[in-house]
Amino acid sequence: MRLVIIGAGFAGMYAALSAARLRDLQGVSPDELEIELAAPQPTLVVRPRLYEPRPETLTAPLLELLEAIDVRYVQGTAETVDTRLNSVGIVTGGSERRTLPYDRLVLATGSRLFRPDIPGLAEHVFSVDQLDDAVALDRHLHGLASRPASAARDTVVVAGGGFTGIEAATEMPARLRTILGDKAAIRVVIVDRNDAIAPDMGAGPRPVIENALRKVGVGTRLGAGVAAVDAGGVTLTGGERIECATVIWAAGMRAAPLTQQIPAERDNSGRLLVDRALRVPGVGGVFATGDAAKAACDDVGNYALMSCQHATRMGAFAGHNAAAELLGVPTIPYHQEAYVTCLDLGDAGALFTRGWDRQIEFVGAEAKKMKQEINTVWIYPPRAQRDVALASAEPERVTDL
Repeated sequence: MRLVIIGAGFAGMYAALSAARLRDLQGVSPDELEIELAAPQPTLVVRPRLYEPRPETLTAPLLELLEAIDVRYVQGTAETVDTRLNSVGIVTGGSERRTLPYDRLVLATGSRLFRPDIPGLAEHVFSVDQLDDAVALDRHLHGLASRPASAARDTVVVAGGGFTGIEAATEMPARLRTILGDKAAIRVVIVDRNDAIAPDMGAGPRPVIENALRKVGVGTRLGAGVAAVDAGGVTLTGGERIECATVIWAAGMRAAPLTQQIPAERDNSGRLLVDRALRVPGVGGVFATGDAAKAACDDVGNYALMSCQHATRMGAFAGHNAAAELLGVPTIPYHQEAYVTCLDLGDAGALFTRGWDRQIEFVGAEAKKMKQEINTVWIYPPRAQRDVALASAEPERVTDL
């Protein structure tokens, strides 16, 4: 029997851990149930931190962990999925192709930033979506120091007033001061089509966010979108021109393209609709998890978001259930009633809320301490010690807030 997991992000990592845990509990050997994880690198990119400086340091190795739990790592990029032949087409780093047959497949391919067809966006915009994107932005920011001072050099426009945009924007003044010095006339502007900042957060937390933006010196242009980008700046949909050397795109996510090869229903973000066991209905042997799946969190209408908080727990349930089907034991329904947010606000601290109605629990320095613990401890892989690693992946306890 073979279980193949595609993706080494939060969902893929915990799918592997949880599947290996169940295999161990059932007394089944790694030869009887092979678990393989395919990804370009055996590395977890700590994606929620890519708005920070030195993004090249924001990774965690996985190979030793996978070896400790007897999960075979397969290096390569999954390019095709054939659900009729139960196989995955992999392209290795040397452009060689190989086929991975599977008895169960867990699709944990994550998501990508949505980049609309806006003039100049592809050529002139940065992001903090993937590791390479964040590294390119960091290099660009350091390169600004070699340019003569000007309004354009010292101005950053962030397109998108959601979680990622706010965290990137509120971190930016401190990053620029470190690079350009305290005398630079730094200007950071968030542009968003909505009439209010952080539309998904609701009215309760919004005053905290607005006060934090003022405190760190981040301005907004609300009710306007980006119409065009060029080397010298941004033109907004209302005609306003902002001269700037740096534009960061943080407006919307889509499931990774591989989900399009699964013959099943998807939502507007490209996520596969799954049942409570995280199976893809009508497609035998295929599970989807993390940002690749739209899954109900509870019985009252809340669905998992594209976040590591949901991906981690979803991964644990998907890995367990895929292995459970092969081992002939009952699956367990995914559920995640608890939901918290911890929004970094740069030098203004952070904002911690609990529940789907975003009840404020901590703000400022207290929330910042929580954010730093989440970012530097909680979301990192467990130790590469078999008993510790497997114990960390009990589905009912993963991300139990």
